[in-house]
Amino acid sequence: MDEKLISACRKMHRDSQRQVYELMAPKLYHTCKRYLKSEEEIEEAMADAFYTIFTKLDQLKEDKAFEAWARKIAVNLCLMSLKKNVNFNIYIEDMSRSSEPSETQSAGLEEEDLLNLLTHLPEGCRTVFNLYAIEGYSHKEIASMLNISEGTSKSQLNVSRTKLKELVNSVYYQNENSHGKSR
Repeated sequence: MDEKLISACRKMHRDSQRQVYELMAPKLYHTCKRYLKSEEEIEEAMADAFYTIFTKLDQLKEDKAFEAWARKIAVNLCLMSLKKNVNFNIYIEDMSRSSEPSETQSAGLEEEDLLNLLTHLPEGCRTVFNLYAIEGYSHKEIASMLNISEGTSKSQLNVSRTKLKELVNSVYYQNENSHGKSR
């Protein structure tokens, strides 16, 4: 992110804030979408994230770290929203409640396909997977963030990996084999 743009945002220049919003909105949208299911929740988290970003910009120590800092704000707001509704201490949720993912049409497993599969994981598993595998937090940090034990974090990650493998194998590879036979 351009340091002059960040500096102008610190001075509350609306045009600069709009430019930052336009640059960061797609990235923060995808970050929020990894944690939250409904479009309303995603939009609310994004609005809160941008409000926090623009009102707390003076707390950013290194302008070069702006994107990571903004993403961390978005993640924290998503976690706050999830904590209201999700019991992270449940080790394995009933997967039969979640709908089956739609068939994948692409020739390869793309990032978007993986993100789609993540939406079919129980919320606790998906959240821990995102924090550990995508955001890079340790189990100790995740435990602290979600008010759970490190063992629960590890268990949720293990369940999420197992379920993701099952989903990839049942949806992606099964479809790939059926596509290959028709060619």
